[in-house]
Amino acid sequence: MTDFLNFIDGAWCAPSTGAWFENRNPADTRDLIGRFPASGVDDVERAIASAERGFERWKRTPAPARGDVLRRVGDLLASRKEELAALMTREMGKPLAETRGDVQEGIDTAYYAATEGRRLFGHTVPSELRNKWAMSFRRPIGVTGLITPFNFPLAIPTWKMFPALVCGNSVVFKPSEDVPHTAHVFVEILLEAGLPPDVIQLVHGYGEVVGKAIVEHPKVPVLSFTGSTATGSFVGETAGRMHKRLSLEMGGKNAQIVLDDADLELAVDGVLWGAFGTTGQRCTATSRLILQDGIHDRFVARLIERASALRLGDGRVAGTDVGPLIHEASRAKVEEYVAIGRAQGAELALGGTRPTDEALAHGYFFQPTIFTNVQAGSRLEQEEIFGPVLSVIRVGDASEAFRVNNGVKYGLSSSLYTRDVSLAFQALQELDNGITYVNAPTIGAEAHLPFGGVKQTGNGHREGGWEVYEFYSETKVGYVDYSGALQRAQIDNY
Repeated sequence: MTDFLNFIDGAWCAPSTGAWFENRNPADTRDLIGRFPASGVDDVERAIASAERGFERWKRTPAPARGDVLRRVGDLLASRKEELAALMTREMGKPLAETRGDVQEGIDTAYYAATEGRRLFGHTVPSELRNKWAMSFRRPIGVTGLITPFNFPLAIPTWKMFPALVCGNSVVFKPSEDVPHTAHVFVEILLEAGLPPDVIQLVHGYGEVVGKAIVEHPKVPVLSFTGSTATGSFVGETAGRMHKRLSLEMGGKNAQIVLDDADLELAVDGVLWGAFGTTGQRCTATSRLILQDGIHDRFVARLIERASALRLGDGRVAGTDVGPLIHEASRAKVEEYVAIGRAQGAELALGGTRPTDEALAHGYFFQPTIFTNVQAGSRLEQEEIFGPVLSVIRVGDASEAFRVNNGVKYGLSSSLYTRDVSLAFQALQELDNGITYVNAPTIGAEAHLPFGGVKQTGNGHREGGWEVYEFYSETKVGYVDYSGALQRAQIDNY
């Protein structure tokens, strides 16, 4: 058995608690990956103290030089893409094609961040007074606490960490306890690329201990959290009380709308990928399918035919379409919602049970599940499940489809399939989501565009793209008066 360590104060170290937790393959729980630190508050304290020292050094490193480190990180990720994909699939279950995409997103984010080291733009503007210069520029903030989920073990940490680093901040990184091995290897790569050791701290452990200690620490002025809306509410309350800068990315209940004029085979491809890719464990997963009357029955028939052919299994085995859920609690939650759907009158059209194949008996597998006759406003249609469960809702026209899409508390992603360009642009305007795809599924964000949602999905900030660099830096305004005399703005010039 391998015991993995925290990385604190420039060294790999055991937890102060002396406690450990096991990390097992969710496709075969007999496969033990290793033990990881169940860290405590003292570990967090040491990590933050080291990160403060790292910040004092790193903030004085020129931003282009910080970008150079991230370019080298991108090179290392590219050279180890297959290795990283395989260890991620072993650790969290999704097929290799998906974990390769996870690594590629990290590579793309690294190269994008590297160039932003030369583009941390400010503004120069005319002063209203003579012989006076006015400008703004970006400054780093301090120690950032990053708390990340299991479903994208590499991509999401890179979304948060690379912009934070290129802006000059130091990082305390708390990964999900379900995917600690990927985090360990990622930090090894950061160090190999030349990131100063006190700039990055890796503290493994449980959210209610390690995550809570990071969130509540007065010397962590910046937080970025991806996870459930319930946990995000606690993080938001704490950050508000302590005046911390906070980026939240939380739940979703995303809908794909298919209108009568759509390319139906393309739309079937989209919903299969959106609903059952990553076993439905994406914040952008397609959990609702809104179908117009005219195509409803034949679309459902074709969807069931295609979904029935999806193959469950170990994501490292060729031909696997759908991997396991991350753990037994997730599978139990899916089963609970199957029961809720039946109780509320929805029709179980496919799946709804654990597979009976003996080869899958040691993993957290669940059959791709489709409910029809789902009513808008029902729990199945309203609540995030985070599993391979798709709810089909019938509507009469595009206006009703838009209302159903908007009738949930979340607002992350949406999708519309149509050949009507007018409706496509109307959807971009009317659908109440941070992201809308036209003739594409609800998943597929690209690294150079902002990512995030509205309503209870987030708090207004975005991951990715150019906006995130503003989140991880402060605007500083400078005035230089070279007139040699006292000039009073708004007074002496009018």
